[in-house]
Amino acid sequence: MADPRFPRPDDSDRCPCGSGEQFGQCCAPRLAGTRPAPTAEALMRSRYTAFTIGDRDYLLRTWHPRTRPRQLELDPGQRWLSLQVLGTAAGGLFDDTGEVEFRATYRFAGRRGVLAECSRFARIDGNWIYVDGDMES
Repeated sequence: MADPRFPRPDDSDRCPCGSGEQFGQCCAPRLAGTRPAPTAEALMRSRYTAFTIGDRDYLLRTWHPRTRPRQLELDPGQRWLSLQVLGTAAGGLFDDTGEVEFRATYRFAGRRGVLAECSRFARIDGNWIYVDGDMES
């Protein structure tokens, strides 16, 4: 469930993931658990959206058990501003693993920052999950 201290878009708003689709047709059903992500990129976009709205449960649920933290604290003072997918490797409808390279911009304590990562994903029991990633500088 999303944290009320974080902004949540209306279903008719553009999705925070940057797909250009409406939130209610894009990441909202994934966050609610009613429509699984069909690709690694779709999962990564939905996880980014979960960070923007403070949905800790979704983030933990879509994290590989081997690498998932016991707890996840999200700071409502950190505002995620935009997501840019730079590339993908595998992670498609018929793959079991995939990688997504992205850049996400944020604002924290009045300063702008960038998180760049190449994330690794795996499909387990038909569902994509985040395994881990390498931060880029």
